[in-house]
Amino acid sequence: MTLFLVNPVFLVACTLKLTTSAHYLLTINSITMSKMLTAYCMKTKEKNVPMQDAVITKTARGGYMAQGNDGKGNKMTTMLSEATALEAVKNGVAKKSW
Repeated sequence: MTLFLVNPVFLVACTLKLTTSAHYLLTINSITMSKMLTAYCMKTKEKNVPMQDAVITKTARGGYMAQGNDGKGNKMTTMLSEATALEAVKNGVAKKSW
């Protein structure tokens, strides 16, 4: 039997296996979702909310900014480093608008 528990930052797959001694063994495999962009939601006051439909723009001063929503209709914006912005575009997490 496989159970999936979803957390905004981690996806944890728990697998229950029956061993020969009739005891249950719980194996936890953790997969870090480091590819996902996160931001602070001003409306709900939550930190590290996963950003959906992210679009990365370049500011007038040369910085990078990601804009998207939290899936509930609340708009979010976060500032990114150049390396993080280009990695998000490369991984398909965000779209490039420049």
